[in-house]
Amino acid sequence: METSVITLLVVAFIAANLPFATQRLAGIKKLASKHFGWHLLELVTLYLLLGLLARVLEGRYSPVHAQNWQFYVTTFSLFLVFAFPGFVARYFWQERVR
Repeated sequence: METSVITLLVVAFIAANLPFATQRLAGIKKLASKHFGWHLLELVTLYLLLGLLARVLEGRYSPVHAQNWQFYVTTFSLFLVFAFPGFVARYFWQERVR
């Protein structure tokens, strides 16, 4: 595999787990309780930013190929699979408050 592909996959894995790593919204504003909606919004935003990065990397080496909706559904599904460790750590490995 090319270096740019490996780099993109590592960045995608880190970006997918980033929303679940902190209670801050986008790493800036601290929230008292960050519910799942904020996590989902951050996840979609990071997916779009990562797609932009991938498009820039592809444009450096070859002409950018047009993609259909199936490509975006597949890559978003892969992004959700990458986010699974962060989701499990956030929602399943918490101590229960009594």
